[in-house]
Amino acid sequence: MGSSAKSGASTAMADQRTLAVSGLVLIAIGLLVAIYYLPIWWVSLTAPNYPPEAFPDGVRIHFHMNGVVNGCKKVEKAEIQEDEALDCVHEMDTINHYVGMYPIAAGGVVERAFSPFIVALFAVMLLGFAARGTRLRLGILGVGFALIAAWMLLTYYGNNGLRWQSEGYIEALVTSLDQDAGSAERAEPSAGLSAGEALIAQLKAAMEPKTAPPGVASSDGAASQKQRLLENLRVTYERDQERRPVAEREPWTGSGAQTLVWHYATSLGRYFNNPAEIRPMATGMGLAGHLFAAFLVAVMLLLLWGARRSDGPLYWLLVLVPMALPVFFLLDYAAWLWWYGHSLNDMGAFTVKPFMPTVFGDGKVAQFSTHSYPSWGFGLMLVTSMLLALAALLRRKQLRDDRG
Repeated sequence: MGSSAKSGASTAMADQRTLAVSGLVLIAIGLLVAIYYLPIWWVSLTAPNYPPEAFPDGVRIHFHMNGVVNGCKKVEKAEIQEDEALDCVHEMDTINHYVGMYPIAAGGVVERAFSPFIVALFAVMLLGFAARGTRLRLGILGVGFALIAAWMLLTYYGNNGLRWQSEGYIEALVTSLDQDAGSAERAEPSAGLSAGEALIAQLKAAMEPKTAPPGVASSDGAASQKQRLLENLRVTYERDQERRPVAEREPWTGSGAQTLVWHYATSLGRYFNNPAEIRPMATGMGLAGHLFAAFLVAVMLLLLWGARRSDGPLYWLLVLVPMALPVFFLLDYAAWLWWYGHSLNDMGAFTVKPFMPTVFGDGKVAQFSTHSYPSWGFGLMLVTSMLLALAALLRRKQLRDDRG
């Protein structure tokens, strides 16, 4: 009788711990989704020629998982009239290029392109960790990983695969080229052209039929914002191809892989038009994208194989890797800042020694004061890590009791 009561109490405690682990994991997944749409870090430049009356936050940008967003707000004062907020991403790029720094869009290229798949991968890993039974865990991971792999490969390699990307990522691609993110008709046709060529390009643009890109349907005769962004990219890409030798032209496929390489090369060449230097860099970034896609597929297969056991190093990776997201972000952020400061182009107007930009806190570069601090998204990353650490401790204790 006493043995049965003891067994029942143990089962009830195990069930409570399972529910607690599941609850913590579900909250963490919800926070991961919120983090994807929130700014994670912000950077600001202040200087005497950017007075606080007109630039209350300086020249400020926000880093998201899928792109860099303007952090400047519209100034509403009697003596200052603005129809819309200043594009501080473009403003910071303009400032940085004087010392030979590449545009902001040149950093985190692969990470941004694969960010939705990484977040989805973390979510499935956490669901697999929360599952108590081996069959259930294998089922969750198997189905989840298969859907993620199909989504990722279709987006990155499929025809018009960009339509499966997040709208924020596509908008960041458009705005980083100093384009109007709302309309394909207003995409800048004249970059790199003479005055006469620019006029002809504008006339051709005005005569082009305003249709949605192939494979993207429009509803009620009006394209959605995402469709307009895709059309903007297509038009900009095709105009760029028209300026290339015929042998080098490639038709628009709308795949993530094609867009990544083209956009990276275009971003590098916005201020430093040196094809001999830029093309190898773009080719290398394209190779990095292919390798990262293969890496993610290999990781999913490895985790699926390791999920056959309810313990062991591969099992614990299901929670430890998402738990370390703040560390991954800081390492990646610092690495790219180092690259920016140590990959200065010789075509810059001023020559400065290679330097390490400020990762956290305040710094100084020439007459500019730099400010680099975490935002809401990074705070939620830390909260997520704490929740997952608690879930891991509960599951560890649960497994010890099961063995006992």
